[in-house]
Amino acid sequence: YQILASAAYRERFPWANTQFFFGDERFVPDSDPASNYNMVETEMLAHVPVPPANVHPMPTSGDPAQAAAKYQAELEKVYGGKVLQPGRPLFDVVMLGLGDNGHTASLFPRQPVLEERTLWVSSCVPDDAPHTRLTLTYPAIHSSRHVVFMLAGAGKREAFARVRAGDPAEPASHITTEGELIWLMDRAAAGQ
Repeated sequence: YQILASAAYRERFPWANTQFFFGDERFVPDSDPASNYNMVETEMLAHVPVPPANVHPMPTSGDPAQAAAKYQAELEKVYGGKVLQPGRPLFDVVMLGLGDNGHTASLFPRQPVLEERTLWVSSCVPDDAPHTRLTLTYPAIHSSRHVVFMLAGAGKREAFARVRAGDPAEPASHITTEGELIWLMDRAAAGQ
């Protein structure tokens, strides 16, 4: 986000033609330091000429299930339908990270959201991390032209090795896309 906000990219990126959605969010106020939106706002959005209507933060007040339904309705409006169509991706690019426990977005191990195949957005209450969360589900992430994982540091090495081996216990092992799956990482994360 800092690189996109830098002078080298700020003037070249097509901000007016780009819609920004969030893959997951902790169910905390936007001003909370734990908020993904807060981090993206601080590091990028506050420094670039993106139209406010092009930024779609996840709602984080009220009932989490209702907030997830509200975000799904927003995605459906942008998509122009309530059913994801093969060959007509919802997203151009989905950027993901990887947790030490194999989670990605807020698709945490042992959580019912891992079995969701209909909803595009759901809530999750991890048993090994703080905060209730909203997350895109596997079907929503799959409906993309590109999924890009970005990893840095030796702390990601073991989780990446398990996901690369296709360990079914790792939520990130189940990420698919209609298009291209890309891993960007430093040597420490790659184990080289």
